[in-house]
Amino acid sequence: MVEKPINSENQNLVEVRAFNFLKKVFDERQWSFPYFYELGEECTASELAKMMDLPLEKIEAVFINGCAKPLAEGWVKPGDRVAFVPYGTPGPYRVLLGFFRLNEDR
Repeated sequence: MVEKPINSENQNLVEVRAFNFLKKVFDERQWSFPYFYELGEECTASELAKMMDLPLEKIEAVFINGCAKPLAEGWVKPGDRVAFVPYGTPGPYRVLLGFFRLNEDR
């Protein structure tokens, strides 16, 4: 795990953010915000969350380069920008953020 700007010499970094109580996990671990995680190869967003030891059961959706996806369906590659969104996000924000229907069928 590395804290460097995404445009640095290391092209294997992913810019990671988290919202609400997930941000508290970052704070407790004294991670920068955004946090830069070194990723060797493409993986799912849920695999990235596991590698970062984030609580999967509390993550509802993920943004990858600004596009909302269900956690299990998002693919992350080095150089991407990622944001984890927890369950419990209020209704109006769900609509504005574009993930109010992501988990309807799940």
